[in-house]
Amino acid sequence: MIIEKAVVGDAEEILSLQKLAYLSEAEIYNDFTIPPLKQTLEEIKKDFEAQIFLKAISDGRIIGSVRAFAKEGTCYVGRLIVHPDFQNHGIGKQLMGRIEEIFQEVPRFEIFTGHKSERNLHLYGKLGYRRFKTVTANEKLIIIFLEKHNTGKNIIVNDFEE
Repeated sequence: MIIEKAVVGDAEEILSLQKLAYLSEAEIYNDFTIPPLKQTLEEIKKDFEAQIFLKAISDGRIIGSVRAFAKEGTCYVGRLIVHPDFQNHGIGKQLMGRIEEIFQEVPRFEIFTGHKSERNLHLYGKLGYRRFKTVTANEKLIIIFLEKHNTGKNIIVNDFEE
């Protein structure tokens, strides 16, 4: 498996994977109108203008992705996705690690997930993220915001090529 920077030409494949990966989230909350499932190709292409996208590739196809951007000292990480057939193999952990490498100068990382998304919460906890805020989105969903402070420990020199 290779992790590298995605380009806008990967948008369609990443969007298809995103919709597949988020089906399990939609099922947990019985809500198939969540933003990752409704995002259009034009919208994700626009996201490429302001965010860094990474992709995990195996046998020539994208099996995982994550995106992030930095603003005012915080790296906002979003839409960590792994193909259902490849979950629980450390791909999400590797994608998150690479994002933290790329944004190694940022003092703080932030990510969010739903309150019933136990696998996500477990992964983020293992990676050192801690809950700091909850927001009620609707009667079905409470959004849990997690943060991680960059202490400079375990930061790998950035070998990522732009």
